[in-house]
Amino acid sequence: MKKILILAALLLGLTAMAQTPKNIEYKFTEASDLNLIGKILPDTPNPYHRVDTCKYKGFTHGENIQVRCSAGLAVLFKTNSSTISVKSKFGFYSTAPNTMGIALRGYDLYIKKDGVWTYAASQTADPKSDKNMVMIKDMNHEEKECMLYLPIYSEMYSVQIGVEKGADISSLESPFRHRIAIFGSSYTQGISISRPGMSYPMQFMRHTGLQLLSLGCSGNCKMQTYFADVLADVDADAFIFDAFSNPNAAMIEERLFPFIERLQAAHPGKPLIFMQTIYRESRNFSIVNDRNEQAKMDMAEKLMTEAVKKYKDVYFVTPNTGKDARESSVDGTHPSDMGYMAWARSIEKPILKILKKYGIR
Repeated sequence: MKKILILAALLLGLTAMAQTPKNIEYKFTEASDLNLIGKILPDTPNPYHRVDTCKYKGFTHGENIQVRCSAGLAVLFKTNSSTISVKSKFGFYSTAPNTMGIALRGYDLYIKKDGVWTYAASQTADPKSDKNMVMIKDMNHEEKECMLYLPIYSEMYSVQIGVEKGADISSLESPFRHRIAIFGSSYTQGISISRPGMSYPMQFMRHTGLQLLSLGCSGNCKMQTYFADVLADVDADAFIFDAFSNPNAAMIEERLFPFIERLQAAHPGKPLIFMQTIYRESRNFSIVNDRNEQAKMDMAEKLMTEAVKKYKDVYFVTPNTGKDARESSVDGTHPSDMGYMAWARSIEKPILKILKKYGIR
């Protein structure tokens, strides 16, 4: 009974943290009217969609949902409000068991401190309610530079940022440089992270100052021709691909070179950087899984060794999820936040070296 009472008290405390502070009236600004960064395609009827699914065809039902989710999007703004809140209207939302609700359906707030993006708050939104959800309160009234990450696996109809009446809120000019598209699997979308800002592309972006435009689609990054059509229309300085995590060895063999050639035709002279997939802990004791995973990795290694010789501006890098990867796996497939942090750090040096050749710094 004592343990139950303690747990109840903790839950009440967490609920109270998200409640609206007393005696504060809010004014709301639609996030898309501020500075929405990370969009791989700018002109979508819904500003929080990554791809216009009326324009681009061929997606399966699941892919159609995923490209409408707001993974990798963030809102930049500045305000002198002592409290910041969010009101949401959802379309689709995920309840996947291997990822925290904050990441799937919630928000992640960073505020600049001494020139560094610093974690400030995170909250899970209730998709069935459009009530005001307080992200953070009891701050000072100095102007703050803010970055709010949107949910990774939800379709947003509206995201309104609330500040106290009388406070200022305005768009913040992006400090992130260039436009670098990244297309990938559940790893790139951020499955198993704790909050939206912890996927490896978002960690890479904060650490390097380079803007990544994420098209992570869990389970569905298989170098399909219709995804190549989308990427062909993307205005980007460079492209990164987590391309070998979802397809099997036969798909990789069939699709890789046509995929490269399609994108090179659309983006001549732009660097195309492919990443090897990571070791999955689910293969440790499964003979079948181990064989299939190794075949996939071997095929990627074989073909990319040939590709970097055959095609100009094509590169191959190998990420890793750290020396403690076997302890940090969430579900045998996806790393934890720490594993994704190791991934982001492991690709940073080789990718920056490649991008430097193209004047991307």
